[in-house]
Amino acid sequence: MSAELIFVVALLAAAIVMFAINKPRMEIVALLVMLALLLSGIITLPETLAGFSDPNVILIAFMFVMGEGLARTGVSYRMGDWIVKRAGLSATRLIVLLMLGVATLGSIMSSTGVVAIFIPVVLSVAKKLRISPRMLMMPLSFAALMSGTLTLIATSPNLVVNAELINHGHAGFGFFTFTPFGLVILAVGIGYMLIARRWLRGGGDPDDDLISQRDYGDLISDYELAGRERRMRVGRRSELVGRTFTEGTAGEAGLVMALIAIQRTRQFYRVVITDVANETLMRGDILLVDVVDQPEDAGAVFGRLGLEELPLREGSLRALARQVGLAEVIIPPGSTALGKTVGELELRSRHRLDVIGFRRAGAAARRPADETVRSGDTLLVVGGWAAIRRLQLRQRDFVLLDFPAEVAEIAPAANRAPFALGSLFIMIVLMVTDFVPNVIAALIGCLLMGATRCIDVPSAYRAIQWQPLLLIVGMLPFATALERTGGVDLAAQGILSVVGGAWPPVILGALFLITTLTGLFVSNTATAVLITPLALAMASSLHASPYPFAMTVALAATSAFITPMSSPVNTLVIGPGRYTIGDFVRVGAPFNLIVMLIVMFMVPLLLPF
Repeated sequence: MSAELIFVVALLAAAIVMFAINKPRMEIVALLVMLALLLSGIITLPETLAGFSDPNVILIAFMFVMGEGLARTGVSYRMGDWIVKRAGLSATRLIVLLMLGVATLGSIMSSTGVVAIFIPVVLSVAKKLRISPRMLMMPLSFAALMSGTLTLIATSPNLVVNAELINHGHAGFGFFTFTPFGLVILAVGIGYMLIARRWLRGGGDPDDDLISQRDYGDLISDYELAGRERRMRVGRRSELVGRTFTEGTAGEAGLVMALIAIQRTRQFYRVVITDVANETLMRGDILLVDVVDQPEDAGAVFGRLGLEELPLREGSLRALARQVGLAEVIIPPGSTALGKTVGELELRSRHRLDVIGFRRAGAAARRPADETVRSGDTLLVVGGWAAIRRLQLRQRDFVLLDFPAEVAEIAPAANRAPFALGSLFIMIVLMVTDFVPNVIAALIGCLLMGATRCIDVPSAYRAIQWQPLLLIVGMLPFATALERTGGVDLAAQGILSVVGGAWPPVILGALFLITTLTGLFVSNTATAVLITPLALAMASSLHASPYPFAMTVALAATSAFITPMSSPVNTLVIGPGRYTIGDFVRVGAPFNLIVMLIVMFMVPLLLPF
């Protein structure tokens, strides 16, 4: 091994470790790797920046915009409503229709976005059928992953593999080349989940997992908020009169309180104020506060502030439920909240909501404001119902759980749905007929979405998820460096020395297994970037067609069923499904093996060596 190859392999090992521990963020790791390769002199500046001009990177960005257009016009939500209506009270029919619907949508828009849309739908149906969400959330995520096997544009790994084929002088895959494999995998996957759902029932009383019984009391218990609620009256001589709550309590060291609502008497009636950030307090106001932390002499502090403690009525929050909203939100992958503390999110100033609870992997935190946000964390927010509804429009950053949203607010351009479908149809026709390159077809679709007001410019910019794009841009030079230093050929020869003379399905099975094992530590997109050159080198050494090898990598990279860290869609369902890593291994590993067998025997049949 040359010194350059040793350096590249060491850099790859370091990147895998950082990917596995998720520190720093994946896209930052990819950019650091790109910089290290440039400074080492292994790749040139144009090769370093080649990813920024890669048509497939631009195509992925356009597909995020198309998906947002479908969401804003309510196309995706209407499919959810249709599934609920058709499923009736049958859990089996629900799983079949749910997986078919999610896979269909995921084949033309971001699978992460599809899962974010369907989580509230699934929770609502779980209530109606009185079944545990554990039995529905994993079929949801698995269907979203399987959607990536249906079309060329369904997922980033497909486009990465296709780009590598073109870069090596081969014709790319067609729009529907993946479809026969995807349909078989989806059909088998639906049947498998109808059986495997029994492994997700959970222990103890089956009613324990039902979200239909979760009320304010359950949420307070789950987030360990009992004992923190206080009712206080602003006294006549209180120094808080004429000031906001934040201004009045800012100087009290050791006292950490969040004002939830103000009850104010106006002549013959009482009002409840939930937008309290800039509300000036008046004499006689009754404050409902969440005391996160307090000094030992809390009574003296309250007295000094002129606050009179009142008896705590049973279920004070529950009594104000019509005015004071309480809801759980989950942090999705790619959220702008990642890496910030809860306090730095500034939900009060930006969204008129307070975070009073924080949970990670089922464990509640005492001081939410100090916690650094990670993907899959759940927050308990409190505020006016209108503010909570508005937060639902920010699905890229916060996914609301179990909230009966109004279609008009979720789909602000609902009356433009026919135009959205027309734009999508035109884009797909252009791609299938190869009338224009795929990236131009997607651009035309986005422009049609904008021209027909299915999406506006700010929404289009917000729809683009920069993390996967930067990940691809940063990892593409890595693949170039591995090829240039001989690492790809060395790895290919090592694999072929073991299985080179074997039956073709065995060779593809070994490649599938290598891709799957790599995907346990890095994202499926990065896996496709790293393994595709290896697959093409194997094909070249065997003087075989590159297509079965490339297809195997694409299908294996998409089949990220084994751990919740392998794909963002798995991460999204951990909280609402109350899953553990063991749940994914128990259900995902056997299915990954089944998909491997399908690929081993079906790929060489349709794409001969």
